[in-house]
Amino acid sequence: MVIKMKKTILTVTVFILSSLISSGQIKENKLFLDVSSPSVTIEKNIYGQFSEHLGHCIYGGIWVGENSPIPNTRGIRNDVVEALKKIKIPNLRWPGGCFADEYHWMDGIGSRDKRPKMINTHWGGVVEDNSFGTHEFLDLCEQLGTEPYICGNVGSGSVEEMSKWVEYINFDGESPMSNLRKQNGREKPWKVKFWGVGNENWGCGGNMSAEFYSDQYKRYATYCRNYGGNRLYRIAGGPNSDDYNWMEVMMKNAGWMMQGISLHYYTVPKNWGDKGSATHFNEDEYFATIQKCLSMEEMVNKHSRIMDQYDPDKRVGLMVDEWGNWYNVESGTNPGFLYQQNSLRDAITAATNLNIFNNHADRVKMANIAQMVNVLQSMILTDGPKMIVTPTYHVYDLFKVHQNAKLIPAKLETTNYTFGEKKVPSLNCSASMDDAGRIHLSITNVNLKETQKISCNSFMYKIKSVSGQIITAEEISAYNSFDNPGNVIPKKFSDFKIVNDILEIIMPPKSVVVLELDNK
Repeated sequence: MVIKMKKTILTVTVFILSSLISSGQIKENKLFLDVSSPSVTIEKNIYGQFSEHLGHCIYGGIWVGENSPIPNTRGIRNDVVEALKKIKIPNLRWPGGCFADEYHWMDGIGSRDKRPKMINTHWGGVVEDNSFGTHEFLDLCEQLGTEPYICGNVGSGSVEEMSKWVEYINFDGESPMSNLRKQNGREKPWKVKFWGVGNENWGCGGNMSAEFYSDQYKRYATYCRNYGGNRLYRIAGGPNSDDYNWMEVMMKNAGWMMQGISLHYYTVPKNWGDKGSATHFNEDEYFATIQKCLSMEEMVNKHSRIMDQYDPDKRVGLMVDEWGNWYNVESGTNPGFLYQQNSLRDAITAATNLNIFNNHADRVKMANIAQMVNVLQSMILTDGPKMIVTPTYHVYDLFKVHQNAKLIPAKLETTNYTFGEKKVPSLNCSASMDDAGRIHLSITNVNLKETQKISCNSFMYKIKSVSGQIITAEEISAYNSFDNPGNVIPKKFSDFKIVNDILEIIMPPKSVVVLELDNK
């Protein structure tokens, strides 16, 4: 009787599914995974973070001081550190951003009560007391177990200033800067590898031309010395979005002196004068967000082709060290603090961008979402002693399985998500294989209305077991709040089956799914 009932339920389920497909309510897609010879590594640094002296990213978000009632370790919030350790952030960029090119590092060392104050002219005109400086930042990185990525001041600084900063941090010997470091309580050097030579030098970092900056880059990079066995990874200030001329000039004039070059691109749903709300938007704005987000693929492709002309061996990494969604600030907050909420829409675009970066892992070696705490598309929001993680955080938690795994080429034949006369692909994905031979497949259904059926064929890999998690919600504008921190969280996903060695997946609208496939 039980067996008969189970067969009846299965028959009804298959009938319903078939009816939905034939009626067009479920769209059919095909995915082919080539596991024959995965060779390209998805660098863990694609999952990097960014912290700037902007709003409450540093002060209140990360740094509360040793005397704060908020639990901390040497002034750094314990709850934030633990949350970030969970998602295994590989690197952290600091101190900016635009702030980097007005930051003078010597103001942020020594006794805190003697550090000079300054005005943060870029972000809100507030007083910066320099209580969070080099030692505090590198302490944060050590607590997180992450690599520091320091951005030097080219816009208002000097070659000498940046050169001495590298020496202060990295030199293990007798010199004025290493002795000063020791006087300030740090005996051994930190041996920081990643150094950005300026930030957005086409804009807030000096309004330079590509030709002028390329010469400045070579000058500064010359004096960013390697000390001992520590070899610097010098990152040139790259183009703004689709400025392909900037990339051309930099690679032609200075490509031989760099290890990486940055790319900055923000997804703005409407326009820079009115970017739109983070939580109150219609389908038109949602579609525009997806459409503009997908422009990242075109930019990475075109910039990579230019880099290939001058660097066919792909020695120079493309570092997308500022990216994410940018909306109007939340009502009642300081316009210069860039505080915004974070909804399911942001999870969808985060997953889409990470899939793009994974699939271009032969050239993209680092990416840093803007920003880590309380600013733009953040991982974490804080309010005094309270802390919540965002839907974007949960994407990073699920996608961490791709870090340092081997990229599996994926060919996706997908239907389109149409809005009026416009259309975009409904699905995007990336796949990788870890050291244990397991495949991780991350898929995003950007379609707001239509369920997607995916027939996945993994050549030469016989799937024996599958498990998965999903991020979705009833409303695309759903978000986590301090009153409801679990509104958008990952849940177990099991809407799949294996039929004749084909993995069939049913993905609901507006969802992110990560599957683990095993052949053992």
